[in-house]
Amino acid sequence: MSADSKFKLNRRHFVAGAAVALGAGAMPALAMEGSTEILPGASSSVRNNASSFRMLDWQQYFDNTRKGAILVDLTSRALHFWSEDQTIYRLYPTSVPLSEDLTRRGRTEVVQKVVAPPWRPTASMKERNPDWPDLVPGGAPDNPLGTHALYLSWTYYRIHGTHDTRKIGRRSSNGCVGLYNEHIQELFGLAQVGTQVLLI
Repeated sequence: MSADSKFKLNRRHFVAGAAVALGAGAMPALAMEGSTEILPGASSSVRNNASSFRMLDWQQYFDNTRKGAILVDLTSRALHFWSEDQTIYRLYPTSVPLSEDLTRRGRTEVVQKVVAPPWRPTASMKERNPDWPDLVPGGAPDNPLGTHALYLSWTYYRIHGTHDTRKIGRRSSNGCVGLYNEHIQELFGLAQVGTQVLLI
């Protein structure tokens, strides 16, 4: 076996091992049962379609970008952000509500920014899931709001992080929009109180 082929073999084992290690680390400390839609993997005869996860133009959705603008596309499960001066654009994958009756669409805005937000289930969540705790403190590794949250003018609705990375790209929330923790941290720094939000 040549030195070149040994390098390729070792590199392949390293990459595969790293992927396994990263996947194992991505599992949450505590996953709430029934809180995430899990679909079977695609077979070789099924083609994945990522065409809806694309850059959009803010003018189609907002009159201006005063204080910034956030567009959440619930169909493509993507969040778009434009800064007020339009020099910054970000596109993030998201989680979306579990069902249509938990989904809200329309215009709102960021009314509060919270680091390490505490999580309290609503009365309807407790009714559906009586074994859920009444409070998960901010900073807890199993907090469903992750590390940061943008509170919206709609009661109980948030754009927040999640420690359960399996939720991103899936129907998995009780109405909120979830991002990877590293993405909500970035968005948290870019958005401000008063940033306009549109869910479509």
